[in-house]
Amino acid sequence: MRKVPKSKMQYLVTALLCGVITAGQAQYEIKPAEGYTPKVGELVVMLELTKSQIEAAVADLDPEQTDFKFDPQANSIGALIMHLAATEAYYQIETLEGMAWTAEDMALWGAATGLGEDSRDTFTGKPIGYYLEQWNGVRQKTLAGLRTKDDAWLSAPIEEGINNYFAWFHVLDHSANHMGQISLILKRLPD
Repeated sequence: MRKVPKSKMQYLVTALLCGVITAGQAQYEIKPAEGYTPKVGELVVMLELTKSQIEAAVADLDPEQTDFKFDPQANSIGALIMHLAATEAYYQIETLEGMAWTAEDMALWGAATGLGEDSRDTFTGKPIGYYLEQWNGVRQKTLAGLRTKDDAWLSAPIEEGINNYFAWFHVLDHSANHMGQISLILKRLPD
């Protein structure tokens, strides 16, 4: 494989991204959501866009497709959706409420956090709507919590080297990564 010089690679990536962005409509602009401060509102728009893309991709799955695992170590789409909800719930509690997870939180979300054997055994036999409702419930709390925060809070440190903005960027990034896994599973579904 021929290595592309860094400057040329940067140009190609930029051209590709600009082509994708300009080919789209104005609805793909990142503007602050109403009812939030500017930076928090932009974060909300990005969180909601990523979530809506995932929801659109999986909304019509039947229970068999929701539970499908393409190998014994893989996770189902249902388990991945629960994992996204659990990750968001964790950051809600840690950042929006300023608390640590309790034993109750772990009992509720524990199987979804690790995406291991426990989640493969736990998250099965339910329609996709169940998992999306769980995530929607978490998201509504997130949106309500973020509505009470401002841009200064977003920039405030949680601990050395980590601020609230990074924590919520991680939630966004995490969703985007698992969106890729979900896309792979969708492509591997049996006919």
